[in-house]
Amino acid sequence: MIEIHPDLFVGTQYDEAAVHGRADWFVISAAKFPYHKDALGYEGREAPKDHPEYAFARRPGTLILNLVDADDVKFIGPETIVAAVDAIHEHIGSSKVLVHCNRGVSRSPSIAFLYLLKYTDVFRREKFDEDLQDFLNLYSNYEPKRGMAEFVRDNWSSYAARDTHAIR
Repeated sequence: MIEIHPDLFVGTQYDEAAVHGRADWFVISAAKFPYHKDALGYEGREAPKDHPEYAFARRPGTLILNLVDADDVKFIGPETIVAAVDAIHEHIGSSKVLVHCNRGVSRSPSIAFLYLLKYTDVFRREKFDEDLQDFLNLYSNYEPKRGMAEFVRDNWSSYAARDTHAIR
């Protein structure tokens, strides 16, 4: 688990287990398996598309995302990422926030990067490559899969402009 900004941590499933249930932590589980599947209790690989918590589920102290580490950006739900980024913002003042996925290299750091871009002045917001390099200086473990990398690149300007209504 690495603190990349005051009270904002990026980590793995093992880090989630270490803080699970602690009142001073808010956790964002950015992994469909096992977290979203367990929260909704569905069988097989897919949550029912008409389920009200299909994209994400809120539980006390946690937000659980239906998010796979896909090679294709079409499998990255914009509403899921927006909910995660906004949940960090909502909880960061009153809790430590852990954003985790299974390995802590793709989904969770992508969400943390977009949060920092939208809600802080950590980055210059002039060129994507410069902001990405600055993020790598904060979190050197960042190795996004193609789908997450494309989502971040495609939506960088909207987050940099702090306008998530244009997210695609």
